[in-house]
Amino acid sequence: MFAKWTLSLWILVMVMPLTAKPERKEVDGITYHLLRVPAASVRVIWKDNAGKPLRTFPATTKFLESKGEDVQVLMNGGIFEPGGIPSGLLVQDGSTLHPVNRRPGKGNFYLMPNGIFQITAKGASVIRTDEYPLGNAAVTYAVQSGPLLLRKGKVHPAFNAPSTSRLHRNGVGVARNGDVVFAMTDFHSAKFPNLFEFAGLFRQLGCDDALFLDGDISQMRWGDGLKKPGNRFGSFIAVVGEATPDE
Repeated sequence: MFAKWTLSLWILVMVMPLTAKPERKEVDGITYHLLRVPAASVRVIWKDNAGKPLRTFPATTKFLESKGEDVQVLMNGGIFEPGGIPSGLLVQDGSTLHPVNRRPGKGNFYLMPNGIFQITAKGASVIRTDEYPLGNAAVTYAVQSGPLLLRKGKVHPAFNAPSTSRLHRNGVGVARNGDVVFAMTDFHSAKFPNLFEFAGLFRQLGCDDALFLDGDISQMRWGDGLKKPGNRFGSFIAVVGEATPDE
């Protein structure tokens, strides 16, 4: 069992550094890549200025750099349909590029309640889809996926601790101080979490609200990996800083 005081110490020291980089940590026998950043450094990206889905890490990196931002970490966003079309809501730079999806269906996305990760002028939050829109603040970035892992500290009612469905997963949560917390299992982990354990990870990391993003194909990139070919996705969640001016 990973000592809770050790994890708490990690939470305290993982304040956004000048250069964000995920930490590789073992929690309860599962190896994760973990990152904690301020909400102001997070973007949700799907399309370029011409309205074309970006699909890849290199294309998304190039697009953000063209906007004057220093891309530090990229992770695939929510579940998507053929052609890289988000399965649900996608808000980029204040524009709703794909509407919220409240339909029933099969698969992880439709395991109700599903949810939305969003950023407004008030900060980041994860909410149930049926709560959207929540409050009066305009949404700057948002992505819908499912299932919801945690809402107000409670684990999704469909999850159960003995589940044998152990898979590669990634997700996003919001800590009590407003920081955004990302987690993805390491491809070489000795074991993978079930959804109950994955929700519990975010609770250990100080989150009351968290959202499952995707499964087997999920990737997190930083450094030189940002410009290397990889899987094709729908949306991306980026951690950015101010670009260093050319000398």
